[in-house]
Amino acid sequence: MPTPILSYRDARLFKGDREHRILAGAIHYFRVHPELWEDRLARLRAMGANTVDTYVAWNFHQECREDAPDFSGWRDLGRFIDLAGELGLDVIVRPGPYICAEWDNGGFPSWLTGTPDIMLRSMDPRFTGPVAEWLDQLVPVIAQRQAVHGGPVVAVQVENEYGSYGDSAEYIRWSAEALRERGITELLFTADGGSDYYLDGGAVPEIWATATLGSRGDEAIEVWKRRRPSEPFFNVEFWGGWFDHWGEAHHVRPGSQAAAEIRKMLDAGGSVCVYMAHGGTNFGLGAGANEDGGIQPTVTSYDSDAPIAENGALTEKFHAIRAEFLRAQGLAEANWPAIPAELLEPAPVLRARTLDLPAARRPLLGFLRAGLDAAVNAGEHRPSEKPLSFEEMGQHHGLLFHRATAVLPGREDAPQECFIKLPQLHDRAQLWVDGEPVGILDDKTGAVGLAVQGHGREVILEILVENLGRINYGPYTGQRKGLLGGVLVNQRYTLGWDHLAVDPSQWDEEELAELSSVEFDVDTPADTYLALPGSTKGFVWVNGFLLGRYWEIGPQETLYVPAPLLTPGRNTVHVLELGLSGGTVELREQPQLGATSVDVITEAELA
Repeated sequence: MPTPILSYRDARLFKGDREHRILAGAIHYFRVHPELWEDRLARLRAMGANTVDTYVAWNFHQECREDAPDFSGWRDLGRFIDLAGELGLDVIVRPGPYICAEWDNGGFPSWLTGTPDIMLRSMDPRFTGPVAEWLDQLVPVIAQRQAVHGGPVVAVQVENEYGSYGDSAEYIRWSAEALRERGITELLFTADGGSDYYLDGGAVPEIWATATLGSRGDEAIEVWKRRRPSEPFFNVEFWGGWFDHWGEAHHVRPGSQAAAEIRKMLDAGGSVCVYMAHGGTNFGLGAGANEDGGIQPTVTSYDSDAPIAENGALTEKFHAIRAEFLRAQGLAEANWPAIPAELLEPAPVLRARTLDLPAARRPLLGFLRAGLDAAVNAGEHRPSEKPLSFEEMGQHHGLLFHRATAVLPGREDAPQECFIKLPQLHDRAQLWVDGEPVGILDDKTGAVGLAVQGHGREVILEILVENLGRINYGPYTGQRKGLLGGVLVNQRYTLGWDHLAVDPSQWDEEELAELSSVEFDVDTPADTYLALPGSTKGFVWVNGFLLGRYWEIGPQETLYVPAPLLTPGRNTVHVLELGLSGGTVELREQPQLGATSVDVITEAELA
């Protein structure tokens, strides 16, 4: 077997026969427009990094099982790796199959996680079988670009933070062998939180164990000296910033504080990868969610207060981390290489303007009814006694519209209050009774329900359920979406449902034509920041490309529109509003990611 270019002995890391230090940053190709890959990688190189790290999101390449994995265009992982190599960067690939990354479903396709009773991330053959098939397609893309073949790939991760989920050493060893069998010969490593608890579950003696943490690195180093004394310390995921959930504050972390943590680890002889060096954007419906007594959906932006901002700007944090990276290379400040002038210039932006947004051709409920009626008339609907889930409908993203008749208790001359309940609602539902909106429920309020007046007669009950993003971390990863507990009127089930799958990520021009839209002209494409002031919640497209979600609860106020999404001449914005429209679209010159919360990131898991 070829000798890996990276090796270690006596707690020291080597590249070939020379002692080496990994100074890295994470950039996810699936969160950056491919026309900007080279630019963002060049900015990472200018930060003093010698390595780029990227996850591979399985569901980005193979959303439907019947389709072969796609490695073209935006999904051309090989091209991303090649560009990094051309810029002089080594590459670390983290193929999962689980990645977390605040990405929808932790990177798993929903056709896999929707398998009844499957045990994810285990030796369950219903899991390992599809994973093996996926690796058959993925690993050759990586293997041919390894250092042994003259490429930039120097290390590959086995699984991801497994000690936060399970404790099967057999599964970790199977995962490593699955990579080796398919041609990975460079150094393999695992990654887990910086305490004994996580190492107990996720590390095995024969594979290099690396850490993931955002503070107290000196304490983690002491754990490694005790638990893994022959191994060099590598924080493969230094959380220099943090991501945001809808309805919370925008997280920031002072650059000086992040740099001070990096200095501690570098001074102790360790290696560091900044997560994220450049976060990018959860375009489309890629954002995941966390769960803490209820769903916590992640916003569309993945700026993450990274040193290279969502729009590519070099922040104060960039310069603070750059200083530590260059210092670790033994360079006196007088000998630091100059940052290319073009990287210091702010990205061009369109001039600010406000555009009137006309109403859609029909209101939301009319739009949904027309779609369901057309499906019923064509015999393409899916009737069932209970409401079907997203998984049962074969739908990964978006919305499900349900319709049934129900009898609400009471009499015409003596109306009676009753409750429409949606136990096990995942995630958010809008309800109409006989065409009148009655309210919104979510996974915290669904079991309590909405109070309505009944008159002892049949009504049409219509429910629109939104998948706010699949959970990406912890024991609820892979959780199903939809009306999982049925629909109750008080304690009585409502039966006999029709369903319409609404997946905005798959819409074509004909479907977008039904929405609110506005056009604007551009002489030379440049970045812009799109806002919908006064609008409630929904999805927005630019030139047919789904940017992502907007939501009045914030913190994110603007959606980043990178220049490559625009064209000279006429450009079009389409909007699917789920509530009330504010009637305008604004193109702004600066991002507004919301009120900030200074985040020290003193993660409890190290206690």
